Amino acid sequence: MSAPTLFNTHVVENQPHPLPAYNLWQNDTLLKHAVMANVTSPNTNLNHQPYDEIETQLSAFGQVAGFRLMEHGELANKNRPEFHPFDRYGRRIDDVAFHPSYHALMNAAMQGNVHNYSWQHEGQQGAHVVRAALIFMHSQADAGTTCPLTMTHAAIPALRQAKGLPDYWVNKVVHGHYDERTLPAEHKNGLSIGMGMTEKQGGSDVRRNTTTATKQQDGSYRIVGHKFFFSAPMCDGHLILAQTDAGLGCFLLPRVMPNGTLNEVRIQRLKDKLGDWSNASSEVEFQGATAYLIGDEGRGVRVIIDMVSLTRLDCMIGSSASMRQALVQAYHHVSHREAFGATLIDQPLMQNVIADLTLECAASLALTMRVARAVDASKTNPKEAALARIATAIGKYWICKRTPAFINEAQECLGGVGYVEENILPRLYRQAPLNSIWEGSGNVQCLDVLRALHKEPESKAALFNLLHSAKGKNAFYDTHFQRLLDSFEDVTNLEIRSRLITEQTALAMQAALLINGTDSVMANTFCEARLGNQQGLAYGTLPANTPFLDIIKKGVLSCAKD
Repeated sequence: MSAPTLFNTHVVENQPHPLPAYNLWQNDTLLKHAVMANVTSPNTNLNHQPYDEIETQLSAFGQVAGFRLMEHGELANKNRPEFHPFDRYGRRIDDVAFHPSYHALMNAAMQGNVHNYSWQHEGQQGAHVVRAALIFMHSQADAGTTCPLTMTHAAIPALRQAKGLPDYWVNKVVHGHYDERTLPAEHKNGLSIGMGMTEKQGGSDVRRNTTTATKQQDGSYRIVGHKFFFSAPMCDGHLILAQTDAGLGCFLLPRVMPNGTLNEVRIQRLKDKLGDWSNASSEVEFQGATAYLIGDEGRGVRVIIDMVSLTRLDCMIGSSASMRQALVQAYHHVSHREAFGATLIDQPLMQNVIADLTLECAASLALTMRVARAVDASKTNPKEAALARIATAIGKYWICKRTPAFINEAQECLGGVGYVEENILPRLYRQAPLNSIWEGSGNVQCLDVLRALHKEPESKAALFNLLHSAKGKNAFYDTHFQRLLDSFEDVTNLEIRSRLITEQTALAMQAALLINGTDSVMANTFCEARLGNQQGLAYGTLPANTPFLDIIKKGVLSCAKD
């Protein structure tokens, strides 16, 4: 007997299908251009590493990230880490259990060299740029696992300053693979490194830390105290700051001791975070934990500063990646949804929104990859090292600050569907504020910019050398640049004005990089809209003469295929 048709109330139509899987490298023109602009010409070699080899690796990981890891990212965020302080018999184990998809994400990322490409190819031009592209793609699949991947990558400069630390701590980060087992570091196939600086009373002011480090006869240190944010507690080791007789020192604190016992680190609880659900962040107490000094006593901040700088670069990368994926999802939706008699993307106002978001993506990615290039050259080029110091703070402030509003605009493109957890947009939105807070909030970044401008003449010179390179090529840029020069000359109330100064400098840097690039349409539109006061405060308020479809075609069309 056939089913009655009485309750067949409607046919589902005018609803897009989910965005199909796609290669995050091959289908991203903006990413390709940004990498090529900051690595080298595809016709030359990178210290014996041909460009086509780099592109092959990026394409291979783009395929993995865009297909397999997208699904794992969704599962790892739906199934959050669980804290198990004791085993079934009451023994203290301080274990955090992760969903299998978390391990799949970490394993694929480490196989793809997301955590170590910079160090495995150290000395080759573009190593940090290529690695930035790798984590840019991985972050679109899951931002939570980028936290331990970032810290593992960023720990190398600090670990190399250790005296007497077994070589395997560096070697198994640079050359190792993902190994989730709870074992002493020397017995593992690869190591991951976490970080713990923040305490309850101090926050960003780490010099107020109260955790103490007492030197033992064997040269190790006994750590007593706490950390209010102890990221990725299942990492094999953590870099922490603790007070010595000479002031703050930086220490490597293993999770498992050489004899197989757990170090005296007691997890108090996991943070119930707004987003970043796939990753675990914890509060811990050190009850006489064993740690090893990195560098010298009293020099802890200086030792760990390179790690902080590299994690700040990853904040820029992660925020740019979130914007990229949000834009792709929005464009796909509006290309397959009709309203008021026409497909949304064919309507002028929606074209304005999508073009504006595309412009923001292009500018953010250009600045991010330029900073990665400066980091790349820092060891051999003092001017690039100086640029990296100030540009990292500028970029982290501005790009991370722009992300929440950007992703919310992308949600609006989807309407109510963009607010429902079955879609990726709510996850991206929850994640969006993190990078503006992690490793120094906005005020900290702006104060760092002022400090560099007034105490590091070489940083100011490197910055203005970049900005001068675009002078005379766009009238809107020239006017903005002159206003910026005037603001630097005015020394009154600099701290109070530091947010505005940093914002205006970030816009000038983005404009200069676009102007010196190969796409005059995006460059001229960016300068007119962002620098020429021809735009409102919200996205989608570009000037009416903007070539919307040209910008969309250049920046997003290839990512969101039918």
